[in-house]
Amino acid sequence: MPKLNLDKQESEFLNRAIEVWEKDNLVDGATAEKLRHSYEVKGFDWMRLAKYSFWIALVCGGASFCYLIVNDAVINMLKNLYYTPDIVISILSGAAAAFLFFWGHRLERLTPERIFSNEAVVFTGILFTACCIAYLGKTFDNGSGHYSLLFLVSIFVYGFLGWRMDSRLIWLFSLISLGSWFGTETGYQTRWSDYFLGMNYPLRFVVFGALLVLACGVLRRQKWFNRFNELTYVAGLLYLFLSLWMLSIFGNYGNIDSWWHVKQISLFYWGIISAAVAAGFLLYGLKVKDVIAREFGITFLLIFIYTKYFEYFWDHTNKTLFFAILAASFWLIGRKAERIWNIKSKEVSLD
Repeated sequence: MPKLNLDKQESEFLNRAIEVWEKDNLVDGATAEKLRHSYEVKGFDWMRLAKYSFWIALVCGGASFCYLIVNDAVINMLKNLYYTPDIVISILSGAAAAFLFFWGHRLERLTPERIFSNEAVVFTGILFTACCIAYLGKTFDNGSGHYSLLFLVSIFVYGFLGWRMDSRLIWLFSLISLGSWFGTETGYQTRWSDYFLGMNYPLRFVVFGALLVLACGVLRRQKWFNRFNELTYVAGLLYLFLSLWMLSIFGNYGNIDSWWHVKQISLFYWGIISAAVAAGFLLYGLKVKDVIAREFGITFLLIFIYTKYFEYFWDHTNKTLFFAILAASFWLIGRKAERIWNIKSKEVSLD
């Protein structure tokens, strides 16, 4: 029987759990020893190395391509291709994307253990899909500047492909396209003015993120959405909290010139609202045991608090005292977290 290959932290946790079970007579000595020999500590995280290697390979491949096109011979060839009709480039890109998606889907069935190499193929297909849609837009461009329609098309293309191929990576790009469409469409509808229905961009995306989180709650019971629920939920919370963070800094000012002449203390209420939302998600997560809501709540509550600390005290506090207060606050947070962790560990051992 093959042994479980665990990292050091997981192994230590299991060791402590087995000791508690053996002490409480939940398992006998022989069974405890058998459990201890059922796993081993892995020497190196090859999965993580594989993941980073494939991503670095993609980046290096892009860099290689950039250096390639600097070559004089290649530049001359590209000059000849400059007059290639946009529709032809779109069709070729679409064909390349279709091939890569087919190949990636086939690899997932034949070699499911090669997670990152399969995702690299799918990711390349995503890039060719974006190229296809972009050149399709150039083909039918009438000079209106309504390019948010391209993002709208991307939402449905990536959404359908993500659902059909059961790929969360492609689904992620549909969510990115959704946010891009929302931002560009609201900008186009207001002729790229500073406000849409009285809201600047951060405030708009607060509403957008909240609607995306609510949509997750509505669609949670749908069977087809189960695969994408957590990813969509995390994306919605990211849109929401990053927008709240920007709102706490810039307020509802539409441009940097207006904001620059305003004292930061006058925007304190946006910080209070942002912190209240984070605290609300923290309490909600604790109440219903929603780990994602809880983690986002506590993380961004701390980010909001320390952002305001830097804003209000950096220019008016002695730097020695400033960093001493910062160090003391983090020490207190660490002590509190350690105490909570110890209490939970004791509860587990008593159970």
